[in-house]
Amino acid sequence: MNDASKPRSRRWPGMSIVGALIVILALLPLGISGTYYMHVLILAFVYVVISSSWRVVSISGQFNIAIGAFMGIGAYAAAIPNVWLGWPPWVTIPLGAVAAAILGAVLAFPFARLRTIYYAMGTLFLGYVIINLITAGGKTTGMSTGLGGVEPLFSNRAHYYYLALGLMIVSMLCLYRFEFSRIGVRMKAVSQSHEVAASVGIGERRNRILAVAFGSFFAGLMGAVYCHYQGVASPSSYGLAATLWIIMYVLVGGINSYWGPTIGVGILLVIPEFFFRDLRGDLPYVTAAILLIIAFTMPEGIVGLLKLLRARVFARRRSKEEVSVDAP
Repeated sequence: MNDASKPRSRRWPGMSIVGALIVILALLPLGISGTYYMHVLILAFVYVVISSSWRVVSISGQFNIAIGAFMGIGAYAAAIPNVWLGWPPWVTIPLGAVAAAILGAVLAFPFARLRTIYYAMGTLFLGYVIINLITAGGKTTGMSTGLGGVEPLFSNRAHYYYLALGLMIVSMLCLYRFEFSRIGVRMKAVSQSHEVAASVGIGERRNRILAVAFGSFFAGLMGAVYCHYQGVASPSSYGLAATLWIIMYVLVGGINSYWGPTIGVGILLVIPEFFFRDLRGDLPYVTAAILLIIAFTMPEGIVGLLKLLRARVFARRRSKEEVSVDAP
């Protein structure tokens, strides 16, 4: 086997696992009793995409605390023309994604030179301003109670399930290609050292604005879908609390891994709702304990722990093989 074929051979086990999971998820509605668990999975698909879009922004060195607000921009950009102009959902959903991307690029321009805590605080205030502008929109936005009467896409929840699953698969493929393309490499270079990146001709501001626009597109897309699914656009669904949950999904799963957001959503959203519904009142304490444990023992999240265990297993195997070879 030559060196060029080794990376492909290593990808096959991962690709086969992902393919098997997709098949299982596609068949899962056939074995789910009741609509509640299907609702939880729909939410999981939505937040996997949004969390992954936040992580795409983070690889350029930006800790964005306004991702929930951009999800809200997509939701309201879809809800307002649907409710007041009668535009069909298949028009308003793409409109919500594009509106979030455009506003993300425009609003990211003045923040592109901010770094570390200054960028985080700036986006925190930006998200607060966006949500307050939405609530101050009067009858057009429904103010603090939200804009109701959003036209549903389907009458059957299973159809929403397959739509969310399909959008998640397509979105994750796009985010993967974006991160591991030349553009993604440039953004990681900007994140590691903007001075070194600038010395080789990589523009810091341009790449950071592009990261925010790209991530905001998918956040707005899923916000628009979620809005039509719920039948209402409510500012409480896109505030600071929503953003903090999105960030927690990424940190628990692993911010340095492409699969980190998916694992984080599974641990903090799917598993508690499926297996610990009776302990819902204690879930905030359980979540806080998980975050503290990960912060002190697993700074790279669950994925980092899995990589460490895998490396130790391979190291033991190699040591045993070397001992067996050296033995007479």
